[in-house]
Amino acid sequence: MTQQTKTSDKVARLSPSDTSAQEPDAEQNAPGPDARRPGAEGKGPAPAAKSPDPQKKKAPDPARKKANQDRKGGAAAPSQADTAPPTRPVAGQARLKTRHKGMMISFVLVVILPLLAVSWYLWDRAEDQYASRMSFSVRSADSQSALDVSGMLGQFTTGGGSSDADILHDFIHSQELVERVDAQMDLRSIYARHRDIDPIFSFNGDGTIEDLVDYWQRMVRVKFHDGPGLLEVTVLAFEPQEARSIARAILAESTEMINRLSSIARDDATRYAREELEIAQDRLRDAREELTAFRSTTQIVDPDSAVQGQMGVLNSLQAELSTALIDLDLVSGNAPEGDPRVTQLERRIEVIRDRIEQERAQFGMGGSDSPTGLTERSYATLVSEFERLRVEVEFAERAFEAARSAYDGALSEAQRVSRYLAAHVEPTLAQSSRYPERSKIAGLAGLFLFLAWALGSLIFYSIRDRR
Repeated sequence: MTQQTKTSDKVARLSPSDTSAQEPDAEQNAPGPDARRPGAEGKGPAPAAKSPDPQKKKAPDPARKKANQDRKGGAAAPSQADTAPPTRPVAGQARLKTRHKGMMISFVLVVILPLLAVSWYLWDRAEDQYASRMSFSVRSADSQSALDVSGMLGQFTTGGGSSDADILHDFIHSQELVERVDAQMDLRSIYARHRDIDPIFSFNGDGTIEDLVDYWQRMVRVKFHDGPGLLEVTVLAFEPQEARSIARAILAESTEMINRLSSIARDDATRYAREELEIAQDRLRDAREELTAFRSTTQIVDPDSAVQGQMGVLNSLQAELSTALIDLDLVSGNAPEGDPRVTQLERRIEVIRDRIEQERAQFGMGGSDSPTGLTERSYATLVSEFERLRVEVEFAERAFEAARSAYDGALSEAQRVSRYLAAHVEPTLAQSSRYPERSKIAGLAGLFLFLAWALGSLIFYSIRDRR
């Protein structure tokens, strides 16, 4: 045993006070730096250190003295070696375990094999599809952009907030249009032709109309450009001619639908004016019929002319009466009593007066002593009734003219804002197949399969770690 080991045992057996008292001696007896060198191992025990001269004591070190004082007062301060974290062993080489093999097998089963199956079907079994494209919008007759047929309807009816594009979009995907096109072209036979080879992208010929509508929405795609209000329609079919024929049928049915909506809006716009025109026309017809009946009953076409003629007759009678009275005065002054000339003049005067009385009675100016007694209507009554009928006819004519002007204006305005379908791009004829989009479908399938596998793996390991 070396001297250093003996000194350490001795220090351990001492009490704290003895240890602090003899620490300088132990430090003096400690081996030098040469005894602790790694090269000293294996060369035998280190040579014994020379005993220090008791006469030559070193001066006490201030740092060592302070450490001894701290040791006397309490626990020693931890050294840097004691506070350093322990060194972990180096990890060994990674090995392939059972769980790693399970993950690889699950990746092959969940991702690789289904992706290969999808790719095989797309490139080997799926039939080529051809696209026919067309683009159109709804315009108005005044050459302004028309976005709302229902906006015109909204001026006369409630609601109408949907745009023409929304109306056409719903109509193109509606069951009504599918039934019309199916009746024209037999869509079931067109889309079910390759059912035996391509059951996924083909239609089941035994399906119902609802199934046909769902398949129609897959094969007919509508894209709306909000800025210019354009609709772009893409029609898919297994033959390019069939795709273009279906697109033309859609365009024709959409044009008919827009014309029908425009006609409804035009009828709504002119309905009130047309009703007023019909009322004015009926009133004018009734007034004219009453005037005609009056003329047929009285046999007077124009009472004004008849009155003027009667006034001329009355004036002539008045003149003849005046002449007869003058002649009577002249004859009675020279003729003897009982002269036949006097009797003749008196008879003439009496006849003229009776005639004047009858004429006045016709004008309603006769008295109770009128020989006729006014059994018939007078000219005054006839003229009054005629004036009433004529006023009614004139009022009905003016009302009819105003209603006709209003109706013409409403009809012109309705014609000006009427809508029509303008096809900017006619249905095209495809020369090559671009559908189904095989690369895109395969990429999406691989992505979703990988996400499903990753999510399943995370769920599996989270459950496994909880156990």
